[in-house]
Amino acid sequence: MNRRTFIQNSSLASAGLFLSTPALQAMQPYKDAIIGHGNFKYKIDLNWGALNSNYYPVENCHEMVQDSKGRIILLTDHTKNNVIVYDKSGNLIEVWGTEFPGAHGLTLNIENGEDFLYIADNNRHEVIKTTIKGKVVQIFKFPKGYGSYKDITEYIPTETAIAANGDVYITDGYGAQHILHYNEKGELLNIFGGKGKEDHLFGNAHGITIDTRNNAAPTLLITDRMENKFKRFSMQGDYINTIHLPGAFVCRPVIHKYNIYTATIWSGDGAMDTGFVSILNSENKLVSAPGGTKPKYNNDGTLQPIQQAIKVFKNPHDVCIDDDENLYVAQWNSGKTYPIKLTRV
Repeated sequence: MNRRTFIQNSSLASAGLFLSTPALQAMQPYKDAIIGHGNFKYKIDLNWGALNSNYYPVENCHEMVQDSKGRIILLTDHTKNNVIVYDKSGNLIEVWGTEFPGAHGLTLNIENGEDFLYIADNNRHEVIKTTIKGKVVQIFKFPKGYGSYKDITEYIPTETAIAANGDVYITDGYGAQHILHYNEKGELLNIFGGKGKEDHLFGNAHGITIDTRNNAAPTLLITDRMENKFKRFSMQGDYINTIHLPGAFVCRPVIHKYNIYTATIWSGDGAMDTGFVSILNSENKLVSAPGGTKPKYNNDGTLQPIQQAIKVFKNPHDVCIDDDENLYVAQWNSGKTYPIKLTRV
């Protein structure tokens, strides 16, 4: 039996296994339910991407992206298969990766017509650039001697963003809360941010993306998860403004067309298993919160605190938007469950 036939047979053999797990049994009341608000409503698919965990186990499903071929790529920190590649229907295409024990951040960038992945690894304390098939082509190592960095344990990267000129921005979201700016050769150009409550500092610089919506000059949109905020910076690291989402412990911002999507890992006071998905429009206003309460703004333009409305999500960590406007939600600490698909209706 060749490898592809083996993968296909194993995938088929998984039917029904995923829904038998305790975590999924608790979610069964929401099977096929419609969630969301306004023009952003979705049907829940709890069994998308279900695999036989004896062959293709996941630990934490940290992040997901869609590649240029339309495939959905999942990053997990299970070293039997760090990367799981699906088609949009949830059928398994291939798996690879056994050397990323702290696989956390996943960014796809197209360079000269070729897809590359940037994996931020918490345990290895570095960012690894690979081909779409997993060949390592570059490593952004611990920046020893730069800024306040002296010991490798101080540096725990969580996410990356790649500029049009090839520059790489890395958030040290579980370490010193700095943002590190490299050129495409891996030379460190700048460090900004750091831990603190001030506008230009972070409590948890968890995620980052580059915002070019509305034909505006590119800016960095960076998560401050513990403060329920996205903070905007220039590409040189100068603070610009803040998007405040009270009650929403947001993960990385994902931009699709004119909207911002983000997994909200916790809500309210930050208790476990209280997450949902947040969707902001081109004016950075929260317009839908699938799994959460309906967004409401006060007369002064401030958002009322939001929280989980139904218990369908357990600590959602990332959201991927495909070219049909469907969402795929990867979850941390969710009983080793596979992602949940939200089909737009």
